[in-house]
Amino acid sequence: METKGRELTFSILKYSPLNKEDKPEFVEFKLEETIGMTLFIALNIIREQMDASLAFDFVCRAGICGSCGMVINGKPKLACRTLTADYKDGKIQLMPMPAFELIQDLSVNTGKWMDDMSNRVESWIHSNDPADISKIEEKIEPDVADEVFELDRCIECGLCVSSCATALMRPNFVGAVGLNRIARFSVDPHDNRRDEDFYELIGDDNGIFGCMSLMGCEDHCPKNLPLQEKIAYLRRKMVKLR
Repeated sequence: METKGRELTFSILKYSPLNKEDKPEFVEFKLEETIGMTLFIALNIIREQMDASLAFDFVCRAGICGSCGMVINGKPKLACRTLTADYKDGKIQLMPMPAFELIQDLSVNTGKWMDDMSNRVESWIHSNDPADISKIEEKIEPDVADEVFELDRCIECGLCVSSCATALMRPNFVGAVGLNRIARFSVDPHDNRRDEDFYELIGDDNGIFGCMSLMGCEDHCPKNLPLQEKIAYLRRKMVKLR
């Protein structure tokens, strides 16, 4: 005999800033839980069967694209990697991530924020050598390559930004994702920039000295990046140049 799953109650903040007559409100949805259900599955059921206007973002469903970040019961998380079974009382509240431009409901424009941040920290290799695509890329030591790769695993999901008190108070703060990007290029031997060059980019309260070391970024990073270690590393370097 087939047994029914427990009833889940979703309270979702719905709001479209493009509609001048719309006001933010929590809308409640109830559905039956299935084995292994993630928020990706639950939200798609809600949109397909209960509210076709519900807006949220998903692409890969595997914690790789970073597009499904949202605030789940008060904590920024990736919805595709969040099991409904983790919430024992069956009550789940969903809100859009703060610090980003709201598109509608749970959908925010992380892309615009990340693009601005990328330009701010000049997120590309700086080299005086002329580009020659016919040549093999300059070799680097395996341990250095591993360190660069480790920092390159950032998926720009925005969870670190939404869990950062400084980012919520300072709209121009580059956030842990921006500081991680600086750390990545500072250890890459292909980049010719000096510490003084990086200081010009992040040596102020909107950069490394704005971090209050609360470490909400590391606590919520879905890729478990060493953000605390790298922010401390950069601060030690930058403070010597003040």
